[in-house]
Amino acid sequence: MASKKTHKAWLKITAIAIGLFGPVFFFGTMQATSEAARLTMDLLGWPIDGAQDFEAPTTRFLSALTGGFLLGWGATVWCLSTWVYDKAPEEVRKTVLVGILFWFVLDSAGSVASGNAANVFFNTLIMFVAIGPMWTPAKG
Repeated sequence: MASKKTHKAWLKITAIAIGLFGPVFFFGTMQATSEAARLTMDLLGWPIDGAQDFEAPTTRFLSALTGGFLLGWGATVWCLSTWVYDKAPEEVRKTVLVGILFWFVLDSAGSVASGNAANVFFNTLIMFVAIGPMWTPAKG
């Protein structure tokens, strides 16, 4: 079992793991800076085959929305760890876990439905990184 100090620190790792995808997808909104987002989508839609592109305006718009949501979600988790965790550690832990699990289920189902089942593997890795030691309540 992890300590509250470990959980609080891990929440920051979770926030970074979520939030780092924000700028990647933001830069996908512009052709000149879209390569990182295109490569990320190519990797998550394994195999890496160059089939992903960011040329369609609707793809760039979706990239803007995704980037904003991910950066905002990462910032929210960071703020929970900074401003709320000490007052309600178990509630913060459960809230972040529920958010991660809802993301995992819907993102994975959507990946399978869209023909990108390989992304479930990557989602599983990201989920384990984001949850880390927070799966169980902190001791002490």
